[in-house]
Amino acid sequence: MAADQKYYFSYSQIHKQVRRLAEQVLASGYRFDLIVAIATGGFIPARILKTFLKVPILTVGISYYDINNQPTTQPQTVQWIDEVEKKLTGKRILLVDEVDDSRITLEYCLRELLSYQPADIAVAVLHNKRKPKGGSLPDEISHYFAAEELEDRWICYPWDAEDIDSQRLLAEGDPALQPTV
Repeated sequence: MAADQKYYFSYSQIHKQVRRLAEQVLASGYRFDLIVAIATGGFIPARILKTFLKVPILTVGISYYDINNQPTTQPQTVQWIDEVEKKLTGKRILLVDEVDDSRITLEYCLRELLSYQPADIAVAVLHNKRKPKGGSLPDEISHYFAAEELEDRWICYPWDAEDIDSQRLLAEGDPALQPTV
């Protein structure tokens, strides 16, 4: 896929998007007890959200893509929360991931979390891709927050970059790094 068919984001842009996301959550009046971050993409957005929302973070590892960034047949749990019943039952949870692409990972994780009978669950993502979804949000989900709606293109996040300077320049639209057509 050509660079012009991808979205590139810098850490500064991500931080500003997370701030907007936090403002949405606060404006909604939704209050929760903890953030659950979906690894690996949800780590950094969840940590930045913690700065604005001042609640603890727990992490779950869910893998839906293989080493070639191709979807697998179904998500797999890689890591789960220790003493999960004590930490989730009766709690209000904000589940955080970087992107709502197929929605399959979100649905899988939400159904797992719901099995521990939380008081409430909401979802927050940096980016929601405008496209048909393979998964669905369970009816029990009270709120859905997205910092930005995007067309269905590959997203290049700064935490995946091997060359952070090139990533930043692409994200900022440096003409020297833009592909020639």
